[in-house]
Amino acid sequence: PTCVLGIDLGTTSVKAALVTGTERGLALAQSCSRETQAHSDSLGAAPQGMEQDVQKIIRALNECLAALPQQQLQRVTHIGISGQMHGVVFWKSDQGCKWSESGTGPAFEADQVSHLVTWQDGRCSPTFLTSLPLPQSHVSLATGFGCATVYWYLKNSPDFLKAYDAAGTIQDYVVAMLCDLKKPLMSVQNAASWGYFNCRNKSWNSDILKKSGFPVHLLPEVGDPGSIAGSTTCAWHGIPKGAKVGIALGDFQCSVYSCLTERTDAVLNISTSAQLTISMPLGFQPPEAPDPSSAVTYFPYFNGDYLAVAASLNGGNVLATFVGMVAQWAQELGFQVQESAIYPRIIQAALAKKHSKLSVCPTIFGERHLPELLASVSSIGASELSLGHVTRALCRGLVENLCSMLPVQQLEEMGVRRILGSGSALARNEVLRQEVERIFPFPVVYGKDVDAAVGAAMVM
Repeated sequence: PTCVLGIDLGTTSVKAALVTGTERGLALAQSCSRETQAHSDSLGAAPQGMEQDVQKIIRALNECLAALPQQQLQRVTHIGISGQMHGVVFWKSDQGCKWSESGTGPAFEADQVSHLVTWQDGRCSPTFLTSLPLPQSHVSLATGFGCATVYWYLKNSPDFLKAYDAAGTIQDYVVAMLCDLKKPLMSVQNAASWGYFNCRNKSWNSDILKKSGFPVHLLPEVGDPGSIAGSTTCAWHGIPKGAKVGIALGDFQCSVYSCLTERTDAVLNISTSAQLTISMPLGFQPPEAPDPSSAVTYFPYFNGDYLAVAASLNGGNVLATFVGMVAQWAQELGFQVQESAIYPRIIQAALAKKHSKLSVCPTIFGERHLPELLASVSSIGASELSLGHVTRALCRGLVENLCSMLPVQQLEEMGVRRILGSGSALARNEVLRQEVERIFPFPVVYGKDVDAAVGAAMVM
């Protein structure tokens, strides 16, 4: 049987999944994941900058593929690739990578490529964003968006841009290298996440951008999600030359695609960040202009459909920061405690405290619709200062924050009957699951593993 390879280039790890067709439908045959450890100092935009080393991401991708069974890779006919949206990487179109022979066949390494400026990048301040021309788009511009980052370089480091003639998300870069595309090709999903893209007519705001001196030659061409971008120009880790490669997709849409089967389901995902998602009715079109104060964004999905998404910047990253704080306090008190040992302990402590009057607003990373919103703790009583009470209140705060963005009443009005709970933070944290079930009046189903790599393969 033939195989489809799905790849997801995530914020912290790369995953590859081999999917095969069976009598019951598609089935996951093999998968492999590798941490990228690609975080890199942002010299030009510290401390707000958030960048990753593309060479390390590609190295992790090569390690993933080398670990998959060769005989199955040789049967791959199609490749679907998803990755982190909003971010931007720049490269020289004819020198973006170097191909060489590896133990498992030809592979490429990143060459004339910039760092990836990720979706978490904070260099574009609210003041800077308001100085930019108003986009003709249903999506509000935010820091971390590809076009906003290009504007930042244009103002603060124009010579940086002169070294490159192509740009895209990290997943667009990989597709361009595999298919040897002279001009990168981007899906509507990724283009909408960059800003200055009109989803109704599927085109960049070229006139608005040109008037302000934006380097429009860097913008990729745009195609529909689910379409083919090209074919592999040579064998790749044993995958035959000529395998069809899909246009790169948004990791979020692929995650939802991997688990959403009913329009009456809502998907609640808590991993590094957190999202609550529902399908919009058939034929829905987003408004011409965004409501800047709205916490809900409409993401292009597949076949012209849209998802309503409450996308919070605060999820597992908040719990990780809290664990880091506890470790730092312990160190300052003269104790050495590994963060990996703290996580299970604080969950156990919180499970022993069924309630906490403490109220935690957990938005230490702000929110896109309220970038200057910071976290706070209130209703602090002397009897509720234990680690268990604080952890319980923090977990509840994370769920309540999402619920404030897309309220229960709205979910009920849109016909939601069930919640599919997913994501690494939710999977490993029983307290978080308890709070989800306490706050949402719907049955919650776990184990619906949202998997962007599998979703990317299923689309193909």
